Amino acid sequence: MKTVAYLFLTAALIASSGALAGGDPKAGESKAQACFACHGQDGNGISPTYPRLAGQYESYMTKALIDYKSGARANAIMAGMVANLSEQDMADISAYYASKDGLEDLSIK
Repeated sequence: MKTVAYLFLTAALIASSGALAGGDPKAGESKAQACFACHGQDGNGISPTYPRLAGQYESYMTKALIDYKSGARANAIMAGMVANLSEQDMADISAYYASKDGLEDLSIK
């Protein structure tokens, strides 16, 4: 019985989260303007110091942004960047960067 209740609760939480439903990459491009300074317009970063976002999983990036905002993931710069974003904004930005081509990893054969 506990397993059924847990599964039901998990499904309800996922269904109620707008961010997990997916974002709009076109809307995300305009919302991501502040991100371009470090992560680049194409998501491949401006230096190795900043993570590449191009081609990352949308759900992973959205979860990371939500965690920066809640404090579950600690980074003072990112916390400030996401402070005024809604979950839909975060989903849209994530969809935008997920739609970009990442760099190919040639080290894996």
